[in-house]
Amino acid sequence: MSQGSSREDDTQSLTASVTDYPMEYGRRYHKYHEGSYLYPNDEQELDRMDMQHHMLKLVNRGRLLFASPLSPKKILDVGTGSGIWPIELASEFPAAEIIGTDLSPVQPNEVPENVHFLVDDVTEDEWLWGPNHFDVIHAGHLSGALPSYKDLLRKVFKHLKPGGSVQCDEFDPKPKCDDGTMPEEDPDKFSEYALQDLMDLHHRAGQASDPPRQFRVAHRLARWMREVGFEDVQERVQKVPVNPWSTDSHLRTIGSWNETNLLEAAAGWSYKPLTILGWSKPEIEVFLVDVRKSIQNRDVHAYLDYYVVTGRKPLSA
Repeated sequence: MSQGSSREDDTQSLTASVTDYPMEYGRRYHKYHEGSYLYPNDEQELDRMDMQHHMLKLVNRGRLLFASPLSPKKILDVGTGSGIWPIELASEFPAAEIIGTDLSPVQPNEVPENVHFLVDDVTEDEWLWGPNHFDVIHAGHLSGALPSYKDLLRKVFKHLKPGGSVQCDEFDPKPKCDDGTMPEEDPDKFSEYALQDLMDLHHRAGQASDPPRQFRVAHRLARWMREVGFEDVQERVQKVPVNPWSTDSHLRTIGSWNETNLLEAAAGWSYKPLTILGWSKPEIEVFLVDVRKSIQNRDVHAYLDYYVVTGRKPLSA
């Protein structure tokens, strides 16, 4: 590895210290580069991540990887979370080395032989690997976690082999509605649909945090990939209902999963971002009552757009 062994050795030796997790608001948070990620890393959140993963497999008809050379040998998953994506991908590509990186070493110890996890921060200038190293790099669910998603894509481009592929999976967190059942937003006051307000508050908290974090990124990923230099950029957008309001049986099933997903996520998504905006924990809890009611409101036919965006590094790069 071109960066030498020192950073990798340092990263691996950090494991003992990075598990001294801080507890706030009754939830557990990461220790390594503490405060750079606003959301919990406890078992409750890891279970939710795994549930969301299975929901999105329904959305994607079982497919995990849309961007792939025929026989990838080295695959990287940045911000791997619970590690479920590399673990499940391992059986599809048994000859590939699959690495997952995250700020928290919360992944299982018992994993397929071709899967490895490392503590690392993708926002750092230098990665553990040199240029032109990976065949595939995957990033998922990093909305609100990065100062610049485009900067991440630049680093991905650098570390992919010529001809290698990138895949980014992200929700656009702004609720949408096609039939007028969702109350309209008023920028000067809270709406009658609190889920809409929660996502707007997240956006504001991202702007107010230090450093600022990008919250709405999904709809800009394809443009950023092209600007960085990727070619053959493809954008797949699918609707994920907020709850089982849809008359379509497949969407209704997905909506049922997503209702549980959002109800489980609401508190963990709220504490630190809303505290940045000056809210107290009691104020947050009162607000969350309305958020949960809005998530469960079958009369509002709201959905979130889910993006899978892929691109390829030119052979000439």
